[in-house]
Amino acid sequence: MSIEQGIVFAVLGITLAMFVWNRIRFDVVAMLALLAVAISGLVPTEELFAGFGHPAVITVAAVLVISQGLVNGGVVDNIARLLGKIGHRPTLQVLTLTSVVALCSGFINNVGALALLMPVAIWMSREAGRSPSLLLMPLAFGSLLGGTMTLIGTPPNIIIASYRESGNFGLFDFAPVGVAITLAGIVFITLIGWRLTPRREEASANAKLFSVGEYLTELRLPKDSNHAGSTLHSLLAAAEDEADIVVLALIRDEKLQAVPSTYKILREGDVLLVEADTSSLQVFLDKTKLELANQAVEDEGADDAEKSKDKVIGDASEGNGKNVEKDDEKAAARIDKGELYLVEAVIAPESSLVGQTANRLRLRERNQLNIVAVARLGQRLKRRIGDIRFNAGDILLVQGFEDSLSGTLAELGCLPLAERGLKLGSPRNTAMASGIFLVSIAVIVAGLLSAPVALVAGAVAMVLVKLMSASEAYKAIDWSVIVLLAAMIPVGQAMESTGGAALIASQMLVLGENLSTASVLAMILVGTTLLSNVVNNAAAAIVVAPIALSLASELQMPSDAVLMAVAVGASCAFMTPIGHQSNALVMEPGGYEFGDYWRLGLPLTIIVTIVAVPMIMLVWT
Repeated sequence: MSIEQGIVFAVLGITLAMFVWNRIRFDVVAMLALLAVAISGLVPTEELFAGFGHPAVITVAAVLVISQGLVNGGVVDNIARLLGKIGHRPTLQVLTLTSVVALCSGFINNVGALALLMPVAIWMSREAGRSPSLLLMPLAFGSLLGGTMTLIGTPPNIIIASYRESGNFGLFDFAPVGVAITLAGIVFITLIGWRLTPRREEASANAKLFSVGEYLTELRLPKDSNHAGSTLHSLLAAAEDEADIVVLALIRDEKLQAVPSTYKILREGDVLLVEADTSSLQVFLDKTKLELANQAVEDEGADDAEKSKDKVIGDASEGNGKNVEKDDEKAAARIDKGELYLVEAVIAPESSLVGQTANRLRLRERNQLNIVAVARLGQRLKRRIGDIRFNAGDILLVQGFEDSLSGTLAELGCLPLAERGLKLGSPRNTAMASGIFLVSIAVIVAGLLSAPVALVAGAVAMVLVKLMSASEAYKAIDWSVIVLLAAMIPVGQAMESTGGAALIASQMLVLGENLSTASVLAMILVGTTLLSNVVNNAAAAIVVAPIALSLASELQMPSDAVLMAVAVGASCAFMTPIGHQSNALVMEPGGYEFGDYWRLGLPLTIIVTIVAVPMIMLVWT
């Protein structure tokens, strides 16, 4: 083994270990790997950043923009809205959801398709009185299966196409194998697989994760209050270290102001609608001398308000105080009228909230957004909300203005859960989005333009016809994936140019020289699958593809066959929640644990392998 090969193996080994460690963002790790091969001289300076202009990278970016255009045009939502009519039978629900998400994933971003249908799945579960855990894992796996059907269905397919020696794969060259494993996977999940998912039963048919009504109370600033004329911020600061209070609204002169600024000047008689547990509420009342609104009139002019306050707090600690119940009913009525808007949302893996706290982000001032409650691992966190460091998969109960809440959540990288209004869009927008997409596909299939050119043209057209703004187009691109691909492509090429891929292939040849073609394909597919369950699937494809090509050359096997095996293996990471963003997204809403995924993922991986290998041999050998 040469020094260059030793260096590239060390870089790849450390890179993969850091991917698995998952403490540093994968795009940052990829850039560190790129810098390492640059400093070591394995990649010439003029080629170092060529990955950013690689056709595969451009294609991935264009697909993400087109996906957003289809969403804005209401194309996918028009499909999703039909799902509410399929009834409550679990088998029929699983079949319909996995089929629809697989179809969508063949043409738009996997995570985007999942995000559109996940709220529908949760709503269907609650309507049927079942836990969402029965539907969400099949839905996530369906999105992964569907991505294997086309060139643009998933980034690994686009990457693999760039390794083909005789020109890129066509748009539907992946379909024979992809459709076969998708159909087999859907049949298995529908008939057997969903029964292998864990049961995370909810308290009741329509139970919510957050029982907000138990924590809502109206507080009034009494006459001669020391806080009259001061800001809301100073009021909250009076008990900041001891009480966890969220102010949802300020009521003044019978008018409700949602998400009031912390710089709002308070007046005597103002009523604050607050969210707090009973212990925090007790401390807050002690520190600020505010009154419970429903008792303020009864106790007006009294020298000692402690009697009424202690009565209410004591009742609340039992969960059934009459006065608190009245407050809850009033608060619920305000929410039902639309004066306040509360929604559950899950934090996506690439959200800007990950690793941050609400206090540091200043969400109220910057985004007019309240974090009302946080749940993790199926339980509402009882710590101070402002000090909770958010993790990917946390479920937030947030409050904001209805007309801006969805946009704010999208900007922060959060996906709304439960019931949501489907944005059906106008028929004109739907027709334009569909037409632009279909024309792009037709041009690619006819061979008039290459996939990158046709898809970029489609993305630009969607901006020109105002299906999205230019800023929305930029936001639709997952830049972390773009950086990962652009950085790892030169690293993969370094492994090939130094002879590292050939060296690994020669070692594998010792194992594979007496094996049949089917066994070699299965070995490549399973090896790639195992790797993609612990590292990003695009990175797995970049690492394994050169090795597979060298092995095919040594064994005189068709290169297309081994590339297809790598593509399938990289896209079918079913056994861990970290294997793909889709798996991570459903973990918290479904109440899954790390070890739950292999129960359905392992048999599904076996079925995919059994179906994929013969299909690859039939079509590509």
